[in-house]
Amino acid sequence: MKLLCSAAAVLLMTVASASAQMPDPRIAEAIKPLPEDLKAGATVVAYDKATGARQVLRQGANDIECQPKAEDGFVRCYNKILAPRRDLEAKLKAEKKSDKEVADAVAAARTAGTIKSPPFGAMSYRYSDDPERIKLLWVMSVPNATPATIGVSTKSQRDAALAGHGMPWLMLSGTPGAHVMIPINATPLSNTSK
Repeated sequence: MKLLCSAAAVLLMTVASASAQMPDPRIAEAIKPLPEDLKAGATVVAYDKATGARQVLRQGANDIECQPKAEDGFVRCYNKILAPRRDLEAKLKAEKKSDKEVADAVAAARTAGTIKSPPFGAMSYRYSDDPERIKLLWVMSVPNATPATIGVSTKSQRDAALAGHGMPWLMLSGTPGAHVMIPINATPLSNTSK
């Protein structure tokens, strides 16, 4: 009987130890859009829907921060310089602010200098498993850039990207929010050719 109790105790401790070491499945989901060399060092955070409070799921060692799939269906990774913006967005969404109210508050915070704009060339990464959206999209921030200054077309490549043939294009040309959308084709995560 003593041997049976000891064996049961060892088994319970082994199961408890294994479950304590299991990584949160949101971590693997959150780093999905990143290039392979950035995945291991990325910090992964989630936000409490009721309060907007930040929860660190995994502390990383590089300058990239990722979030698991949000209510809009996107997994996002970005330079840590954008973390205060994401924190503010989460807080305002928890307060049930509209998308416009959130965007206006972020713009006001940027104007006031409490939130920094991403530096020219900062990258963000996005993934969606919705076939009606560009599945794997990298975005380069190019504040105030225009086609004349960086040589990128403003013609949307969304439809081509959905068919697996997307090319980069510039959005919000000439504004502080200007960015180049870069659909990533021909990977297991990409939209497929049609």
